[in-house]
Amino acid sequence: MFANAKAAGGRAVEPLGAPNMSEETAQPTVTSRSVAKGLGTTVLARLGAVVEIVAQPLYVLMFGLAGYGLYAVLWATINLLENIFDLGMTSAMQRTVPQSASDAEAAAALRTAMLFGVGPCLVVAALIAIFAADLAPFLNVAAHDRPVVVPAIQLFVWALPLWAFVEVATSAMRARMVFGAEIRLRIVWEQIMRLVFAGLFFAGGLGLKGLFIAHLCSLAITAALCIRLLARYYNFADLWRGGRGSEIERHTFWAGLSILPSNIIARLFGDAPALILNLLLPGAAGASASALFTIARKLSSVVQLVRIAFVYVMAPLAASAEREDRAQVAEIYAYATRLISAIALPLAAVLAAGSSSLLSLFGAQAHIAQGAVIILLFARALEAVLGISQPVLQVVAAFRHQLTAAILGVIVAIAAGWLIVGRMDELTGVTLAMSMGLVVMAGIPMLQLAVGERLHPFDHQFPVVALRGLMITLAAGALALLVSRLPDPVALPLIVAIAVAAIWSSLRFALPHADRASLGKTGRKLRLIS
Repeated sequence: MFANAKAAGGRAVEPLGAPNMSEETAQPTVTSRSVAKGLGTTVLARLGAVVEIVAQPLYVLMFGLAGYGLYAVLWATINLLENIFDLGMTSAMQRTVPQSASDAEAAAALRTAMLFGVGPCLVVAALIAIFAADLAPFLNVAAHDRPVVVPAIQLFVWALPLWAFVEVATSAMRARMVFGAEIRLRIVWEQIMRLVFAGLFFAGGLGLKGLFIAHLCSLAITAALCIRLLARYYNFADLWRGGRGSEIERHTFWAGLSILPSNIIARLFGDAPALILNLLLPGAAGASASALFTIARKLSSVVQLVRIAFVYVMAPLAASAEREDRAQVAEIYAYATRLISAIALPLAAVLAAGSSSLLSLFGAQAHIAQGAVIILLFARALEAVLGISQPVLQVVAAFRHQLTAAILGVIVAIAAGWLIVGRMDELTGVTLAMSMGLVVMAGIPMLQLAVGERLHPFDHQFPVVALRGLMITLAAGALALLVSRLPDPVALPLIVAIAVAAIWSSLRFALPHADRASLGKTGRKLRLIS
């Protein structure tokens, strides 16, 4: 492993928020408090997903369910292509930058990630723009949207290199343990500005084309801001030097390729169902089914963002801790699992119980997706609890272990889809098959760590946390189910209030005192500490 190749006196990673590393600074101890400090700002950064959920009903209202479905299919395709042709560079930096010995090495890792992460995406975007007319017939859309498909592909495909740049840049900042820098990017610019641009272009009579232009505008602004932020945490003078195949450049490249297959498969679970549904159902039905799945996925992403926030924090912290002491990895691994269980399970239960009221925001047609929403919510909750092992595995185990979970997850999803789809409606069947593979893929790394690395998160504190959390989850879910019978304008705010109360109760009464104390000022302000 790269960490083991470094001398014991190698350069340490700066504490949270530090723009540069220092030769003389000793490696800080990574504790549960380190996780909590990074988690707070990262959760705020990922709240862009919540803004996107709020924006979705407005997009459906402005552009129709089928029109939004076309946008959803093209954006899902962009995400899939980005995860393939970025060559795993976003994940690679989480391993190599925290273990780099100097600013120059960190810049070399970033240079490699930019070259191999963004370059191929530019080439692919150009090829798709050239052959857009040949690709358009593969998409099922409403008849009135058919004339806009080719120009939409030619225009929107340039989101691919923009998105790759944003992903690499924000990953580079996280690798420097600067977890809060994404807040302004993910919330203010990438999401809110997209909604503002979409509204302005719709009012200007651009129709569905305005949504694609709005997305590109928001990405362009985000990319410009990323450059400014990168200049604070990386030495651009070092960035332009090198490129001759140094050790860290080679390590970054091969680390990305090793993680790439599992990254692709993980993205397939999120975006491929929308594409599959579009291919299975002809015309407007295919576009609408893609839109409905996207709605279900976005609602479940409220639970998913809990896991993503932990993953963003855990990857660089585990890499830093592994460099010093395996015991630090075990501590933060167990802590993160307890905390994520206390948040994700009650949240999923309340949202599932109130899913009928939530779907009313998207119109009468959206209620068809209720089964898919419930399945995805519980799948994402299980993935959150089990899946925190994945970033730990990525930084402490050999590269070859990354593929096992991804391959088994795909096998389970395909087998389940072959057995299920056709015996129930396509939307629910595809969602159930995908969810089964998702849970399997999240659970395998936990087994790998337990067997191969003697690391598991279930210490003596976990049974009490799980039992108390389960009781609170069941009570909150039952209450939300009763509330969902009320008229939607009354039920919706009550469901949100129940979700907040359930999470607070789970944190307050399920977690041990030390875990709550690690939350610092936030824990005291929320009265989680008696």
